[in-house]
This record gives sequence, C-alpha cells and structure tokens, in this order.
Amino acid sequence: MRLDLDPDTHLMRDLVRDFAHSRLPGAADLDPERFRARWRAAADLGLAGCCAPVEHGGGGMGAADTAGVLEALGEGTSDIGFAFSIAAHLLACVTPLVHFGSDRQKQRWLPGMCSGELIAAHAVTEPESGSDAMHLRTRAERVGEHYVITGAKAFITNAPVADVFIVQAATEPGGGVFGLTTFLVEAGTAGLSVGKPEHKTGLHGAPMAEVHLDGCVVPADHVLGVPGGGSSVFTASMHWERTCLFAVYLGAMKRVIDSTIAYVRQREQFGAPIGSFQAVSHRVVDMLLRYEGARLLLYKAAHDLDQGAVDGVSAALAKIAVSEAAVQVGLDAIQVRGAQGVMEGEAEQMLRDCLPSRIFSGSNEIQRNNVARALRLDRPRFDRPRRGA
Repeated sequence: MRLDLDPDTHLMRDLVRDFAHSRLPGAADLDPERFRARWRAAADLGLAGCCAPVEHGGGGMGAADTAGVLEALGEGTSDIGFAFSIAAHLLACVTPLVHFGSDRQKQRWLPGMCSGELIAAHAVTEPESGSDAMHLRTRAERVGEHYVITGAKAFITNAPVADVFIVQAATEPGGGVFGLTTFLVEAGTAGLSVGKPEHKTGLHGAPMAEVHLDGCVVPADHVLGVPGGGSSVFTASMHWERTCLFAVYLGAMKRVIDSTIAYVRQREQFGAPIGSFQAVSHRVVDMLLRYEGARLLLYKAAHDLDQGAVDGVSAALAKIAVSEAAVQVGLDAIQVRGAQGVMEGEAEQMLRDCLPSRIFSGSNEIQRNNVARALRLDRPRFDRPRRGA
C-alpha cells in the first residue's frame, strides 16, 4: 500500500495548515457574511474544489491527496465545524456532480462551487429516515418537462447558507435502490425553504438546518445522473465522504495529541512532570496508537478508492476506526488535563466535535452491518464434499 502523497500535495498541506492556523483560529458565529468570507478565503486556497477536474476550476486531486489536504485543515484549525462544512460541500456535492453530472451541469455549477462563489448542501436525511436512505418520504413526480418535489429534509449541513442543493427524492415509491432520483435545486426556487439554524453539541462552525420542499418545481434537465439512479449517486458520494471527510478528524487528533504531549511534559505534580507517571504516559501512548492505526486504515481506503474500489468495505472500516479513535482521544485528552480538561478549551471542544462523527455519514452500527454483509456473514457455509466421500 502506498502511503506517500504527491509532492505538490505536501506543499499544499503546508499552505493549508498555515492558513487554517492563522485565518481559522476558532469556531465563528453563524453570521452568513462572515461565514462566506471565511469560505471564499478557503476556496481561494483550493479547498472547495480540490478533487474536481482542473478544467472546471478544481485541483484534479484523487482521494488520497484530497484526504491529505483535509487532514492538514483539521490539524491547522480548531474550528472543526467549518472544516466539516467544507468537506461536506466537496465530497457530498462536488464529487457526485463530477462523476454523474452532464457536461452542461458541470459547466453551470462546478466553476462556482470550486471558486467559493457557490456553497452546496446535500439533502438526503429526513426526520423519519436517517440510516434508511432507500425509503425516503420526499416524493418527486414528473409533470411534463419538470418534476414536482414535496417533502422535508433534516440535519442538512450548509443549508442556511447554500446556493444549490443536491436533493434525493423517491420517483418510484417502494422501488428500493431503483426508486430514488437525485436533483440539483437552486436556492430561491419556489417551494424550497430553509428552517432556522440548529443548535448542536459540537461542530458549531457548521451551519445546519431543515429543508422543506413544498411543490418545488425543478426542470427535468436538473436530474443528476439518470432518473432512478439516485442510489448510485448517493453511494458513490458516501464512499468519498466516509473516506476523505474523516481525514479532518485525523488532523484534529494529531493537533490534540501534540498539545497533550506538551502539556504532560510541563505540568508538574508531586515534584515531577505528570508525563513521568505510568498511568499518564500509557494513556498518551494509547492516544498515539489509536491515531496511527486509524490513519493507516483511512489512507488505505483512500488509495482503494483511487484504484476504483466499489464495495465500500475499506471506507466503512476507516469511518469506524477514525470516529471511534477520535472520541477516545478526546476523552483521554480531557482525563490527562484533569479539571482543566473540562473547562472551555481545546480538549473539550475536540470531544464535542468528535461525538457526531459516529453518527453522520451512516452510523457506525450501519457501517458494521455493511462490512458484515460484504463478508456474507448471514450466509450458511456449504463445505465441498471430500473426494471419495
């Protein structure tokens, strides 16, 4: 397995890390103008379109290099919510448009999405349909040269600031994997409205809200991919998201582990640095162990994706490993700091930002189901009869 990245990617990682450290120092309030200013600055560095084709304003990166850049973003900023918003736009919106969009759709939306002029949101989750994405209640009915979409979406990242929405809807209720269709819906379209920004445990820098579609009329040429092909669009985007988005959490873990090492070296108790106490030193070693193991799985998944892997096993394993490692690293960082750890600061903020990672992009329980299904654990084994039997 290749673990090296393109030399240009290493240069961009350094630029992104320095930019994030200086320009994204902490979670900002959700003032739309301030959010967009931060977004445009990040897009000017190439973050909003790094895996899109160069001819459409992107960086032309593959999955491994994209993961490398997003890891640097997570290492450079403590505003993991903003990094999450950038990654969701890039991986759940730009990527499916690259792989499934028509030439006209790419020419219309990709340049703006890469430049930062347009912010995108992927609207799939519903109030009563989270993990069960194949049974959405949002309906889209073909009427002449248009579709009429009716339904509601929940927990949609970037919804309060989005200029374009990628919406999943059922065009054939009960049709399973062939019953979903993906639509490109511009903000301001009649019948589309966005609720108030949600308050969350963590990821405060990521604006999130409900999206309501009340007889929203969308031209038929705004179908992304083909009618009935929404499942393929969704699955492909999730492979990218479950792999590359979680690189942000690798960066966050690295940042907090480094600060924890510095802390246990300088914090003294009983006349000695607390890093000299085995209970503390072993905990720090375990933090590093979880980070390094999760990082290997994530970059393996990224290289598998670059090689065309479609079973999703590597992505599912990486998502589980990184999210669970990140939560435990956050807990350990707080424990090592003692009372200081539960005060407002880097450790407690990281833990809050990491808690949702076990739920979004398909909960870890669903990922375990996906891997078990790929291993065919529900199938009985029929041994071949021995010769002569």
